[in-house]
Amino acid sequence: MMKEKLLHTPEGVRDIYNEEYKRKETVTRRMERVLSLFGYQKITTPTFEFFDIFNSDTGTVGSREMYKFFDRYNNTLVLRPDMTPSIARCAAKYYSDTSWPLRLSYVGNTFLNNENYKGKLAEKTELGAEHINDDSPEADAEGIIMMIECLMASGLTEFRIDIGQVDFYKSIMESLPVDEADRDKIHDLVLNKNSLGLEQLLSELPVPGDLAGTLSQINELYGGVEILDKAAGLTRDERCQRAVNRLKEIYEIICIYGYEKYITFDLGMVNYFDYYTGVIFHGYTFGTGDAIGKGGRYDGLLGQFGMEAPSIGFTILVDDLMSTLERQKIEVSIKDYRHMVLLYEKEDRAGAISLAAGLRGSGICTELTCISRSSGREPQEHYHRLSHIKSHGAYAVLELKGEDVKVTDLATGKVETRKLADFREEY
Repeated sequence: MMKEKLLHTPEGVRDIYNEEYKRKETVTRRMERVLSLFGYQKITTPTFEFFDIFNSDTGTVGSREMYKFFDRYNNTLVLRPDMTPSIARCAAKYYSDTSWPLRLSYVGNTFLNNENYKGKLAEKTELGAEHINDDSPEADAEGIIMMIECLMASGLTEFRIDIGQVDFYKSIMESLPVDEADRDKIHDLVLNKNSLGLEQLLSELPVPGDLAGTLSQINELYGGVEILDKAAGLTRDERCQRAVNRLKEIYEIICIYGYEKYITFDLGMVNYFDYYTGVIFHGYTFGTGDAIGKGGRYDGLLGQFGMEAPSIGFTILVDDLMSTLERQKIEVSIKDYRHMVLLYEKEDRAGAISLAAGLRGSGICTELTCISRSSGREPQEHYHRLSHIKSHGAYAVLELKGEDVKVTDLATGKVETRKLADFREEY
């Protein structure tokens, strides 16, 4: 019973292997290539860090949602629930004297211990980028453009990027003459897109008519670029106006790239993390209710680590993206994994090793296995052997016998026998 239990994983985590792993790695590499083409340098941070890196001051997830444990000195450590604070800490440690724009990219796993994630993964792979020391609209647009190009590189063709503005929303909320409890109620209604409940609550609170009117329409500020003019007309607040104008400039830059067809605006967007300060954006596609990518500006976060620096970044949830590709029946080619299996008998060992070395030198993954034909069950064993090899992603089986190579194409079933010298010359 105990041994059977040990074969299973805890709730929220899973094994990934064989072709599924290859597809995930292929998509990840494609997206990493996009980030590298924009000049982003790879960085990796520890899987676990001190608890204070992710405490309430940084605006990340709540304490109960983290996996916590202690080291031998009784320090509280956590498995990282979010990549951005880790990157911020790292940037503050190593680049505090740098004022030039800093571009960093990463791939890593995050961990959330949250009962609301039942049925979902508690451990997820995230790929993303952080652009530090640049407070320009060009930097904002670059983050959105890279998310678009990453999703395109993954194979997605139908998706959208919803863009919001934290300053627009926060300026209105901070102007409300209500206490913190009522402000939280309003926030929850906006977060849940409950327009009727929001209108009812505002009618019961001492909120001026202009603010109540703006808030009651905030969830309707969703759509094309024309929504920005509508939003600007709802309020005279200077901070709100600056926020809208910033979005207009970002959109102009996106249009230069020719990606405007992927863009919608959502001024009622409320983000999960509190550290965002300006533009925020989410990536969506059909077949999934949750965002597969999230990003935004977080100009105050690095200050928590002693480095005042404007920053913007985004992350793509790789596991969710892979599930989306599967649901949309988008095939991920793993042809880059040129994988052969070379079978040989003991007397052909030297020739087999030499051939395998040559194939590997040509970039072909070559699995080398010595076999015996003395069991008397060769036909049956051969069938099961080919079936097993195919299930592990190989596209061809080579069987070396003296100066001959028998080649079995596992995709077509075609079998041919060739001279070893000719086969070597081809590869």
